[in-house]
Amino acid sequence: MVARSKPNELYLTRVFDAPVAVVWDAWTDVEQVAQWWGPRGFTLTTHSKDLRVGGTWVYTMHGPDGTDWENITHYHEVVEPSKEKPGKLVYDHGASADRPPLFRVTVSFSETDGKTTMDMTMAFATAEMAAESRKFIKKAGGDSTWDRFAEYLDKQSTGKERFVINRSFDAPIETVFDMWTQPEHVARWLPPTGFQMDFLRSDIRVGGSAFYRMYNGAGEELHGRIEYREIEKPSLLVYTQSFTDADENLTRHQMAPVWPETMLTMVTFTSEGPDATRVKVVWEPCGVYSPEEAAAFVAERGGMTQGWTGSFDKLEELLA
Repeated sequence: MVARSKPNELYLTRVFDAPVAVVWDAWTDVEQVAQWWGPRGFTLTTHSKDLRVGGTWVYTMHGPDGTDWENITHYHEVVEPSKEKPGKLVYDHGASADRPPLFRVTVSFSETDGKTTMDMTMAFATAEMAAESRKFIKKAGGDSTWDRFAEYLDKQSTGKERFVINRSFDAPIETVFDMWTQPEHVARWLPPTGFQMDFLRSDIRVGGSAFYRMYNGAGEELHGRIEYREIEKPSLLVYTQSFTDADENLTRHQMAPVWPETMLTMVTFTSEGPDATRVKVVWEPCGVYSPEEAAAFVAERGGMTQGWTGSFDKLEELLA
């Protein structure tokens, strides 16, 4: 979620690998929206929905800590997508029986080559309210709503269970790409909180590989190998990652023996202006893995979000 030219607005763009009709249905169908709406860990109960100009959507979001968030959405524009025009929704968000709306949302859905671009603007009464909301969304993991949406759409079309996370950084795309592909930079932000990272060997090119170790002050040490499959500067990086022992023999994660042996990571970089870049990470098990390992991967999405968020926070500090 980034600031737009108007100081009272926040702006978000996502590209989903699904036709616009599929994306629209997943947004507007009560049963489907219950599968992904809200940050990770949240669930949704819809009490009523009347998708028309002047209609309302009344629902409750249930937080993982037991807090219920009552919401009444008021629709001002409803334009279903067609071959002639993109889809569009305009609505007030965040109201309840005793609380006025927090902001107005304008969201459009347009299709290109079978993919749907979702452009969203959140307009607040003041710039100060927008700034505070941006902080709240980040702290609450609100952007993970759209990661969950991407995962839902992906599973509907491919049947695969993937993990998706996006983050926008206030830096040019070439700079952000370098932070992912130069070992001296990667080692400063990628390791989990409390760990350090050394590259023992590094050959970052298509067909190349890297060997690294991560360690902390408590005597814990992990080794791993990265093999690079695709590199398209500055927009794409694809690699596999496996845990190894100190001699680079394949092994298992010491603290997660049921974790898949090899993970495939696809990172896409999208410019959001001259000084802003959105990074999208898609993670999935690769090669041969058991149903138990696949289930462990799905169950750990919350932990993966925490881990990547901690790394992204460090990357954000370095870029600043």
